[in-house]
Amino acid sequence: MRIFLSSSLPVFLTLALAGLSVAQSQTQNPTAPRVSPELGANLPAQPVGANDLIAISVYDAPELSRTVRVGGDGFIRLPMLQQPIKAQGLLPADLEIAIAAALREGQILVDPFVTVTIAEYHSRPISVAGAVKQPLVFQAEGPTTLLEAIARAQGLREDAGREILVSQTQNGLDDKPIVITRRILVRSLIDDADPALNIKLTGGEEIRVPEVGRIYVVGNVKKPGAFPVQDGSETTVLQMVALAEGLAPYATKEAYIYRREGSGTKNEIFVPLDKIMQRKAGDVPLMANDILYIPDSKGKHLTARTIEVLLGLSGAAAAAAIYTAR
Repeated sequence: MRIFLSSSLPVFLTLALAGLSVAQSQTQNPTAPRVSPELGANLPAQPVGANDLIAISVYDAPELSRTVRVGGDGFIRLPMLQQPIKAQGLLPADLEIAIAAALREGQILVDPFVTVTIAEYHSRPISVAGAVKQPLVFQAEGPTTLLEAIARAQGLREDAGREILVSQTQNGLDDKPIVITRRILVRSLIDDADPALNIKLTGGEEIRVPEVGRIYVVGNVKKPGAFPVQDGSETTVLQMVALAEGLAPYATKEAYIYRREGSGTKNEIFVPLDKIMQRKAGDVPLMANDILYIPDSKGKHLTARTIEVLLGLSGAAAAAAIYTAR
């Protein structure tokens, strides 16, 4: 459209006609660029999930602009639209296209301009549990590393074991969910700073830090207690007696190991302690969570109840129970 201005027209009329020309050209060109309203800070764009809170802004349609919680079925529902819109698995930009298409198909708006931002993530929990200083569950608002997750839990405790277990549910054959667990050595991750082990977390992971294995020494020793032992390292009866500062008076010439097997059964293993100390018999290896009991000269054994308590406890609770069993 062209407007020819006469030099005889007043200046104010010339400006008015020029403004009218711009307005008419914008009206006749619906594809002209539009500026979406400012929505504030947006969380990093990741695929939308169930229970996420999203902010929808439809330009020049405040009645359609709102925050919406994604349903447990992965769909959102908007006013004046009969059919729900699938949001789960879509990036915000893809969801914008889907909402705009639904508004056009529903004959709500001719040419909608939609902006979608993430207000809150609730579909990407990462849990950190076990031998950490502050177990917690937090949402992965963006890509997170394993070390960052451990730092959020304020680091490892002193009784943390040698491995970190990272479990994640993935789709297997026929889309059946399966749990994949990866074992990461603490020494390689932290001491050696191996970047390949500082894996990326995107939400849905469970991080577990098992406590270090312990061997419990009770009975006629000078210092009963629960002594840490790393899995894979060989520990023997004589080593545990030495850690317990030796035998107490009236200790017998024999000892017993109480062990819970993988099947759940509890076994009592006889140990010829006197012959081992005289080097007439080989030292006996111990496993994590074994109970080494050295009775007094009266030959008393641990009661079944005491054995059950010690085998069912770990850490400080088991250490406290040891002293009540003396």
